[in-house]
Amino acid sequence: MSNLKQILLLGTGPATIQLAVCLNKQLSCRLGIAGRASARSEQLYSALKQSNLMVRVSVQNDNHREMEGECPIDQLFEDFGTITGEWDTLILAVTTDAYIEVLQQMSRNVLKDVKCIVLISPTLGSNSLVNNYMKQFDIEVEIISFSTYFGDTRWIPESAHHHVLTTAVKKKNFAGSTRTASDNLEVLRQLFERSGIVLEQMATPIEAESRNISLYVHPALFMNEFSLDAIFGDSPIQKYVYKMYPEGPITQYLIRDMLAQWKEIMNMLDALRIKRLNLLQFMTDDNYPVRLESLSRDDIENFSRLETIHQEYLLYIRYTSLLIDPFSEPNEDGKYFDFSAVPFRNIFMNKEGELDIPRMPKEDYYRIKIIQGMMTYLGIPSPTIDKFLHTYEQKLVEAADFHQKLKRSNAFTIQSFNEDIQRICSEINKEMQEEF
Repeated sequence: MSNLKQILLLGTGPATIQLAVCLNKQLSCRLGIAGRASARSEQLYSALKQSNLMVRVSVQNDNHREMEGECPIDQLFEDFGTITGEWDTLILAVTTDAYIEVLQQMSRNVLKDVKCIVLISPTLGSNSLVNNYMKQFDIEVEIISFSTYFGDTRWIPESAHHHVLTTAVKKKNFAGSTRTASDNLEVLRQLFERSGIVLEQMATPIEAESRNISLYVHPALFMNEFSLDAIFGDSPIQKYVYKMYPEGPITQYLIRDMLAQWKEIMNMLDALRIKRLNLLQFMTDDNYPVRLESLSRDDIENFSRLETIHQEYLLYIRYTSLLIDPFSEPNEDGKYFDFSAVPFRNIFMNKEGELDIPRMPKEDYYRIKIIQGMMTYLGIPSPTIDKFLHTYEQKLVEAADFHQKLKRSNAFTIQSFNEDIQRICSEINKEMQEEF
């Protein structure tokens, strides 16, 4: 029997609004939204009050019409500590590093009624983290992990904050539950299917969490000197995330590091008895495809068995093949859509008046730090991951020193995330002991 009857969405970003509309269109449920008290959240709260708690989603592509619409929110909480009532399902749509912080702010009486928690965009180990925290309430809570958020949803400039635009939707997503037979996950699978998204159920939550392409490409793309100079520096010349050097960071050395990091994480998956991931196949079949003239099916499917130099060569081909969208229509001059022209975002002043770091690489810092902690616990070497973190943390120190007269967010602080790592490793230890 499904618990998706009284659903509380935790988070005040665009994804929360898209989720609310999807749930309202396809489920008969009571919906609430809760967030933290902040200048950024206040914009949503104000817009919701003016719209009588109505939220609205528009779509950019006609193929995604199932995602658009509007719906009422039954209850709004402007601070996690003010949440009251009975909620059988919590959907965490906050940043991964905030999961425990958010749950700690909520009343124990509210948490004791929860039957299911859904993690919309977790990282490797997030399910274990939340599971460890919820065990203190001595209740049976199902925890579902998605591999990642299912689309690209953003605020509409010059529009009220209760109205968002979804510009892209994934064709496929992955999910795993702490329950082998999950009615809740089956309901979500059907919901996604009606929206045109295949939701593939994995054997375990951590296996679903391992199917996030950001884990394998973002550290290499963002945690290098070229990219960090583009993010933290003040050069007037725009640089791009997915372009080749000197327009972007991609070189043979970056590709070498990307491949090496994938192999390190695969060693960890082996230790955790999780099915390995063919990186090139995952990139092309589950994320962005390229033409077979560029990469053959034989190369894609046998990627994991090839020699290192051959793997590096194929990854390099993959990124050069996506400098333009190979499936777009050329204009009269023969120019295809400039697919790789994704600009690096610079450090900026946030709504609280603090100097802040863009979501990429700020969120990636937490993700890779957690992975490093897990690998250390398992006794698995991680030289490439260590290198990424050293480069990034060195830049944090330099930037904090350079901007010492400005008020800065805590993103400029080197962090250990030890408490989260200890919770995750505690659960890993229990699971490994149960197997023997």
